[in-house]
Amino acid sequence: MNELSDLADDPRYSARNLIRRLFVEQGFTHWRKYAAAFVLMAISAGCTAFSAYLIGNVINETYVNRNLPGIIVLGGITVALFAMKGLATYGHTVFLSQIGNRIIADNQRAVFAKLLREGLGFFSDRHSTEFIARLTAGAAAATQVINLLVMSVGRDALSLIGLISVMVVQDPVLSFFSFFVAPPAFLVLRKMVRRIYKIGRSQFQGGARIMETLQETLQGIRIVKAFTLEDTMRARFNSHVAAVEHEANKMARVGARASPLMETLGGCAIAIAIVYGGYRVLETGATPGQFFSFITAFLLAYEPAKRLARLNIELNSALVGVRVLFEVLDSPPSEAADDDKPALKVTERRIEFKDVSFAYRGDEAVLRGMSFVAEPGKMTALVGPSGGGKSTVFNLLMRFYDAHEGRVEIDGQEVTQVSRRSLREQIAYVGQDTFLFRGTVRENIAFGKPGATEDEIVAAAKGAYAHDFITAFPLGYDTPVGEHGLQLSGGQRQRIAIARAFIKDAPIILLDEATAALDSESELAVREAMDRLSAGRTTLAIAHRLHTISHADRIFVIEGGHASESGRHDELLAKGGRYATFYRLQLKDQEQPAPPLVMIGA
Repeated sequence: MNELSDLADDPRYSARNLIRRLFVEQGFTHWRKYAAAFVLMAISAGCTAFSAYLIGNVINETYVNRNLPGIIVLGGITVALFAMKGLATYGHTVFLSQIGNRIIADNQRAVFAKLLREGLGFFSDRHSTEFIARLTAGAAAATQVINLLVMSVGRDALSLIGLISVMVVQDPVLSFFSFFVAPPAFLVLRKMVRRIYKIGRSQFQGGARIMETLQETLQGIRIVKAFTLEDTMRARFNSHVAAVEHEANKMARVGARASPLMETLGGCAIAIAIVYGGYRVLETGATPGQFFSFITAFLLAYEPAKRLARLNIELNSALVGVRVLFEVLDSPPSEAADDDKPALKVTERRIEFKDVSFAYRGDEAVLRGMSFVAEPGKMTALVGPSGGGKSTVFNLLMRFYDAHEGRVEIDGQEVTQVSRRSLREQIAYVGQDTFLFRGTVRENIAFGKPGATEDEIVAAAKGAYAHDFITAFPLGYDTPVGEHGLQLSGGQRQRIAIARAFIKDAPIILLDEATAALDSESELAVREAMDRLSAGRTTLAIAHRLHTISHADRIFVIEGGHASESGRHDELLAKGGRYATFYRLQLKDQEQPAPPLVMIGA
């Protein structure tokens, strides 16, 4: 999140431009409710000002005219004023809350939709908690900024105008002197704005680091426990919390720094009003009602005046979140929409790589002139050392990335010339790191085909040899799989993933080390499920355990970013090349005798 440090210097993210965008893009959509809230705030402000004016009449009727019926009437008017103010306050609070909730929801949808339009490269150098922080803090900050401005104008400014009007009506000269407290207050507050922004940015970054450490610790709790990393993770978490606490305390000090000045200046103004007002009542014959009405209006005006004075500070604090939100929404999508391209038409299911080259970073080429053909309806296996480019073949085929040179074709159609959606709809993928979504077994299988019927889900589970263990659960297909499927064994997760691919019924199957992390018994069950899944489909399989693909129709040895050997299992062994070397090494490892058991106490 270091890119946040550059936002303050980007003219697109100046306070003025951000506020304009918020109102144009989000606030104007709800202008009817804002107008209604504004009217209600005006009614509330009018009630406040009229109450201050009424105090003068109450004092005069009580102590000057001694008019009991008049006092009773004024009491009734006061009740009506406060009831009206309460109803108006309720109304505008509800309206603003409803608008705010809608804006938060819309921004969360927009950020999530934007993230779904990004390619894998966009996420490779970022932590997932960064996006969680942007989604939550940014969406809420947009509402906070709009509501701050609307409340400042509709509640505070109108209240201040009404109360100042009462002050001017009661005593114009004293009102003029009272306004002298404003210029020095605004001058001091203005100097705090830049400081507030820097602290707010640091708080956001620190909060994201707290979430990052928490998420990594919970997701890697097995490793934390196994390597006794509790103290290490606790120290890391505590350091991030301490940093945020430090910035929060700094924000509290800077934000409250204006309070002594404001209170002192306010006290001076009130003292002047008391002395001058008392002088007028005692020496010039002014009515006490005017004096009390003025003082009441002045005291009531003090709070909205303070809020307006602090508005710039609060706005700049909230605008940190808005900047973070708009930065995500404004960034060009790394996986641009291409639904206008023609759809992939799969007929023969033939896959071909033609002299393909690709690098994830700069000049560090992963594929160098990769060429091979996966024949229709057959299994093609990719084997070789780690880092040779096998998984990159899958990434290019599914267009997680696009090749820098050469062509990737399916039935003669270059994958970059068809829409991604139509391409990925024709491919079912089963990976080594099986990912299951939080939910039930049924829901995870149905992700392969949204809207699938119960019969289709059961048929897919049976095809993946998963139906028996699923029905053995007390809740059957309604069994929760837990976060990342951790309530299931590795073999069970893998077979549910295969069932998810089964129900998709795609003509092309990609198997990426689907049995690498399984024990022998689970591997056998998963292999049988994969064989059934691959039947009659064009299948590309990546494997390190060579015996799992010995039955493949064609095997390519991928080394140094290209195919160095190809053939069937027996043909490659007969050649005595790299495949035969790999095979002998694995066979030798399997034939190594187990170390003798040491009997303690024997």
